[in-house]
Amino acid sequence: MVRVNRVADTRAHTGEGPLWHPDEQRLYWVDIPAGRLYRYDPEIDEYECVYETDDEPLGGYTIEADGALLLFTHGTVSRWVPGGERAEPVAEIDADTRFNDVIADPEGRVFCGTMPGENELGDLYRLDPDGTSTVVLEDVDIANGMGFSSDHETFYFTESEAHRIYAFEYDRATGDISNERTFLETPADDGIPDGMTVDERGCIWSARWNGGRVVRYAPDGGPIDEIELPARKVSSVTFGGPNYRDLYLTTALTDGDRAIEGDGAGALFRIPDVGVAGVPEFRSRIALE
Repeated sequence: MVRVNRVADTRAHTGEGPLWHPDEQRLYWVDIPAGRLYRYDPEIDEYECVYETDDEPLGGYTIEADGALLLFTHGTVSRWVPGGERAEPVAEIDADTRFNDVIADPEGRVFCGTMPGENELGDLYRLDPDGTSTVVLEDVDIANGMGFSSDHETFYFTESEAHRIYAFEYDRATGDISNERTFLETPADDGIPDGMTVDERGCIWSARWNGGRVVRYAPDGGPIDEIELPARKVSSVTFGGPNYRDLYLTTALTDGDRAIEGDGAGALFRIPDVGVAGVPEFRSRIALE
């Protein structure tokens, strides 16, 4: 039987972006609109808020090659050293809206998506180590979970309101993505695909916003398994622990009412040893070149 453990009852409005920091052996995640960065230590089973922005949403972050965190707010990318008081701006991206989900690629670049605004859809950018940014996809209706295949030849990208996860050919040398195809499309009444991660067998784990669960898909797009959580809005998923065999999931409490959103809405969950391991996420090199 799967054990779903509530390890941090933060009651986050939009808990997101869980990421295991192997140097610290701790799990980071954010509450986007509150601009808060949290950290959970499984060794002592405690969590804390370690950083807050100045009234700006914190849309995502990556771990830099030296262990610092790269924080994405509206158009500003900042470097924060764990334990430090403030983050130092290191790059600017001319984006109309805030960032929503980001991921480092094998060469230290960062793919970063923005939210739709009142009169426009979002975009997907690529931030290169020299600080330059490029729009790689336009008119995206909520840019979300991303990942790479085991052979690093495929880039996965979630467009939430389209209910699709796309697969692109990925050029590691240049960072270019091409030849878009639909990897999977979810039914409109089955929740919304949100954050995702890829395990050691190349399978995709996709969190289901308003679907109350995470779903595992085979590399061909066929569903393999799913795990239910006591929260309607399951926002993202990652692997962590010394051997990357624990599954961590973030959730949201957007309505502020757990009677509607579920008893665990807004909490961080851990599922010990799901029978398959994840792989370490790539590290960015934006502030190090």
